[in-house]
Parts: sequence; structure tokens; C-alpha cells
Amino acid sequence: MLGNFTYCNPTKIYFGKGALDGLKAELPKYGKNVLLVYGGGSIKKNGVYEKVTAILRECGKTVAEDAGVMPNPTVDKLHEGIERAKAAKADFILAVGGGSVCDYAKALSVSVNCEEDPWDKYFTRFEEPSCELVPVGCVLTMVGTGSEMNGGSVITNHEQKLKIGHVFGEEVFPKFSVLDPEFTFTLPKYQMVAGFYDIMSHILEQYFSGTDDNTSDYVMEGLLRSLIHSALIAVDDPTNYEARSNIMWTATWALNTFVAKGKDTDWEVHMLGQAVGALTNATHGMTLAAVSMPYYKHILPYGLAKFKRYAVNVWGVSAAGKTDEQVAREGLAAMEAWMRKLGLVMDLTSLGVTEDMLDDLVKSTLYMQGGYKVLTPAEAREIFKESL
Repeated sequence: MLGNFTYCNPTKIYFGKGALDGLKAELPKYGKNVLLVYGGGSIKKNGVYEKVTAILRECGKTVAEDAGVMPNPTVDKLHEGIERAKAAKADFILAVGGGSVCDYAKALSVSVNCEEDPWDKYFTRFEEPSCELVPVGCVLTMVGTGSEMNGGSVITNHEQKLKIGHVFGEEVFPKFSVLDPEFTFTLPKYQMVAGFYDIMSHILEQYFSGTDDNTSDYVMEGLLRSLIHSALIAVDDPTNYEARSNIMWTATWALNTFVAKGKDTDWEVHMLGQAVGALTNATHGMTLAAVSMPYYKHILPYGLAKFKRYAVNVWGVSAAGKTDEQVAREGLAAMEAWMRKLGLVMDLTSLGVTEDMLDDLVKSTLYMQGGYKVLTPAEAREIFKESL
């Protein structure tokens, strides 16, 4: 490993069946007023809401609710949540839901006591918090984002046609997260497999960078093999605890900052996908799936050695008697076949993108350093076009 780094992850994890008991241990550490943040109401259908609120009552908390967090949380919703948190005099924010709910809770954490406009401060100027933070805890019901153990927060501004993520420092990480795989069993297949691909994309964004012999790359290859194996089982049997627990833990380690240490990272697939999300409000994991193959085929010649390694070590492609490029492309073909078997969306047209949106997509895309090729706007346009 060639990079120097400092590593700290302060989030405490309660994992497995009955992990919600960890909430009882954690809540007494925080103030009386809790803002309960959740999405469209699925937690009321699957019984998680009742379990969580019972624990909140048992711990003597005064609870205010901020419901209706959408899959791509908006700046308008953030402003609404700030007012709710202020009215409740929130001492603590408890996010119950998937990654979008956790992302939103962290955005609230840094915004409730911020005197400036949070969009301008955090998502335009990318400044760090200078105000008192409201601590956050998470009860996870959908896997994919890894938001339960990192400082990331992605917010959408429809007026500006932008979807932007800010990765905050360790002070914004959730103080604790509850991960019970059984809470993910009732998730609809579309959202489930979208989450699976989000996990894969997180790993690949960190894997496809650098040329040194890096321990993190070996770790990521193991995570990828576990995900590929377990995802196929979960699609056929969504209540298979072993598969769902493996996927849940892989999702957390894919983006809890561990495998990024000592490496450059890419993140251009996410920038392309987030541009699509900003214009269409499509499910995040599906936007990533739709742009991935054209993007990886485009950058393959610039990172050929790593793409060959990926094919051999992750997908089991034989290199005997083949050129490096043949091996690498066989690896991408195996990946594409797996994606289709899961039922992922593989084109932008199915997500509502039309050719007359290409210019806006290019304008909404951020262009990242760190991967094997820094895209030009013209190249991004071609990738979007190939993704239709």
C-alpha cells in the first residue's frame, strides 16, 4: 500500500436477530427529546415502527415525528425537517428506514443549528459544520447505501437539477446503528435488487483505481464474491437469513471508509447516476446499473490490468490463451449476465430518460479525479447516449 492514512470509525453496530435491544442500551445516553425520522410508512406495515416507539416510550423519551422522507431526499424536505427539529427542540435524531432516511438524518444533524443555508454551505461550497450537531442513530430496514456507518449525505435539488453528496467527518457518523437482517425481508424486489447493486457499485468505485499492490483490493474482491453469491440466493428466497445477513454486513463494509484507505477512488459511476436521479427521481441503484456497463467499457483500456484481475479473481474467468483485453471483457460480460439475472434495470430509457435530456445530464454531472480516466463532458454525453 502506497498511501498514508488515519482511520477511525466511531459508529457502534448492533447486528443480528434481536439487535433492536441495542436501542434500549443507547437511548439513555442522549437527551429527552427525540425526532423520529422515517419514510413513506412501510415501517408501520412491517411492525418496526411499533417496536421502535415502544422502546422510545420505555426509555421515557418525548417523541416528535418527521415522516415522508423520499427515496431521493430533497432540499425542500430538509428545510421542512429543520423546522420540525427546532419545534421539537430535538436532542437526538433517530432514523428508521433505508439509506435515504439515514442520509437525510445526517443532513438534519448538521443543519438544525446552522445559521447559513445548508444547501449552499454543505452541498455547494462543501464546507464542514461549524455549528452544534444533533447526534444521530439509525435503525436500518434496507441495505445498500452503507449510510449506517459513514458520514455521507446525498441531497437532491430539483430546481437546480442537482443531486449532490457530501461526505462529512467522523463527528457526523451515526453514534450507533441497529442492523437486524429480518427487518429487510419485506422489502419489494425492485428496491431489494437496487440496493444490491448499490453495494456492488460502492465497492467497484473504490476497486477500479490505483495500480499498487493494495490490501484493500484483496478485501474488496472477497466482499464482491460474497455479494455475488448471496444476492442470487436472496432473489430466489428473500427470507433466507444467511444470505440477507451476509448482504447487510457487506453493504456496511463496502462504504464505512475502511476499504478506501490507502487508495485513490473513482466515484464517476455515482456522479453519472446521480445526474440521472436529479432529473428523473429514479431509484438510485437502478441509475447506477443503467450507466455502469457503458462506463466500464469506456475506461477499460485505461485500467486494463485491474479489469483483468477483476475478471479472474472475482468472476473466475480463465486467462489461459487469451489477451488481457479478452479476459477483461469476459469479466464485464459475466458481471452483466449477473446483473440481468437479478432483474436490474440496464437502460436509462426505462428510467424515464429521453435523448433530449442528454445535455442537462451532462451539465448535472460532476467529473471526478481518482479513477483510470477523467471524463470530458463529451465522453459523459456518449456514455449517457449508450445507456439509453
